[in-house]
Amino acid sequence: MRSDAAAALAGLVLAGAAHAQPQPAGAAACTPCHGPGGNSPTPAIPSIAGQPRLFIENQLVLIREGLRDVPAMKAVMGGLGDAEIVSLAQHFAAQPALAPPGPVQADRFRAGAEVSGRALCGTCHLPGYVGQNQIPRLAGQHEAYLAATMKMYRDNPAPGRDTAMSAVLYGLKDTDLDHLAHYFAHFAHFAHFAHFGK
Repeated sequence: MRSDAAAALAGLVLAGAAHAQPQPAGAAACTPCHGPGGNSPTPAIPSIAGQPRLFIENQLVLIREGLRDVPAMKAVMGGLGDAEIVSLAQHFAAQPALAPPGPVQADRFRAGAEVSGRALCGTCHLPGYVGQNQIPRLAGQHEAYLAATMKMYRDNPAPGRDTAMSAVLYGLKDTDLDHLAHYFAHFAHFAHFAHFGK
């Protein structure tokens, strides 16, 4: 019994120590746009907290190499080496994703759940929409950012964007994408609404 308690206490101490680790070099430059700990305060700018490490690494490399054109990040990415990118990705992947502002709308949440089921979004993004490997977390992301990004994938495929997403979103209406965005944004905190109407 004592050994179990000691092991549990040691785990808590280690978890606390890991949380208290200093930010890697370059993390402070991300804060003005992506917010403290990677939780963006701006609806049009994505939160990067809790995103899969490999997804963050891939996106930073694509931006650094000019394969994704993100003008606001060009100056920030200039000169970042691979080791710094890996360190940043590990840091932000370990940060907790906070709940997005705004109330959940049950009718839109239900509609988004239905569209997601038809589109099989949970196959790649996982049933909890937390993402995996190179596939991003959708749960808890800003609704406005999600809606705009899905419309961009559907209407304007470009270098650095996942062509598989363009195929998945093809034929979906703007209202479908808006419902999806609302569903994903609130999924982690209001998942019980997914069972309404079933």
